[in-house]
Amino acid sequence: MEDVAFAVPVVLRMSGIGERKVATSFEALECLERDWPEWARGRRWRVAVRTCRDALEGWRTATEARRSFMKAAMRAGFVQPARPGAARNKSAPQTNLVLGLQ
Repeated sequence: MEDVAFAVPVVLRMSGIGERKVATSFEALECLERDWPEWARGRRWRVAVRTCRDALEGWRTATEARRSFMKAAMRAGFVQPARPGAARNKSAPQTNLVLGLQ
């Protein structure tokens, strides 16, 4: 069993624990099994646990493990989905489509 690193770590904001950075499938599995509240242990949590275990055993990719972990974390309210345009290129010209101005 070998740990699988996520390309981009997941930062969780958990009540009672604070901010937690999860960077690997092992860390995600540990968080899911140790720190996850009982009320949030539904279908998405079960899929995330299974996918992270499968990634550790070489059956799934880090991308799949991170994706399922993110879905469980969003369902539990520990992360917010990315806002459209949040990572917009700052050097691109800004346009105002309502007024048609540049």
